[in-house]
Amino acid sequence: MAIFDNLSKYRNTGLLLLRIGLGVMFIIHGFPKLAGGPDGWTGLGGSMKVIGIDFFPIFWGFMAAVSETFGGFLLIVGLFYRPACILLVCTMIIAAMTHFAKGDGLQGASHAIELGIVFFGLIFIGPGKYSVDKK
Repeated sequence: MAIFDNLSKYRNTGLLLLRIGLGVMFIIHGFPKLAGGPDGWTGLGGSMKVIGIDFFPIFWGFMAAVSETFGGFLLIVGLFYRPACILLVCTMIIAAMTHFAKGDGLQGASHAIELGIVFFGLIFIGPGKYSVDKK
């Protein structure tokens, strides 16, 4: 269709929109976890039990909250883009496994799986030309 033929020249704009949208949502989703403090971090970090890590849950919870909050910010600006995506993939893997362990099934884990796939793909795509990493 002719109307869509010219859109490919706006790939970097599309990638920027994707980065901004995902980044804002992860900041909104992650900041309350970060602001939850040590009690919240301990509960969140307890999710690491699904891979056999049951020590120092406060650290793991803090890392998950930081990954979501600051990972979202780094996505938006395109700074340390690939490392941020790697941390977000890891966070989404643990989130999906936690949903499965709770018995939520694929329906409960699907959001984390979908986002994990997106972040994994973005590792290969890179941040695009509208990013700090490209400057």
